[in-house]
Amino acid sequence: MRELVESPVFLVGLTLAAYRIGCWVRDRARGHALAQPVLVAIVVTGATLLALDIDATVYADGVQVLSFWLGAATVALAVPLHRQVSRLRGFVVPMLVAIPLGVTTSVVSVVLLARWTGADEELALTLSPKAATTPVSIALSETIGGIPSLTAALTIAIGVLGAIAGPALLTLARITDRRARGLALGGVSHGIGASRALVEDETEGAFAGLSMGLTALTTSLLLPLLLTVLL
Repeated sequence: MRELVESPVFLVGLTLAAYRIGCWVRDRARGHALAQPVLVAIVVTGATLLALDIDATVYADGVQVLSFWLGAATVALAVPLHRQVSRLRGFVVPMLVAIPLGVTTSVVSVVLLARWTGADEELALTLSPKAATTPVSIALSETIGGIPSLTAALTIAIGVLGAIAGPALLTLARITDRRARGLALGGVSHGIGASRALVEDETEGAFAGLSMGLTALTTSLLLPLLLTVLL
């Protein structure tokens, strides 16, 4: 029985089934912000792993095939962007200004907040790459001396939170341009935010995917410089 529940087939099937349950909950809730498929999938999968006493490392090893295809799915976000390429006209310069400013604000604010609340330097380093998508934030955390596993958990949590609250906050701020909304969601909420944006509108999803990639690249370039100044 132990070999069965720790097999890649079972673990991959569990993950896919949990996400499908999340999609069913979202549909039943008529797209309510809290009914995020990823959030539901995390809860269902986590509860199952605890109930069956499956170690997180075993789970991570068992679902590596999904991690591989996640990269392909991220690249596929270029398809809706290609369809919306005409809408880049007049938006390139604002985008190239907004993304570095957003990354700088993200890193500076979280590092200063961590130090202000008494956190040590290791925790500040762990928090600093949160603006990048999960694989990039993990790699950056390893490079700068953070705690990669904690960085991953925080990045995913921020992605889920941003996907839940982001659209409502953007509407409250009266930001209606689909390109700007997508840029904000992709820069803050990574792939989870991009998938939420794609559900909202194809243009929004396309720019969220572009923002996710550019934010990860910009974070990789600016993070060492910002940390040198801050720490």
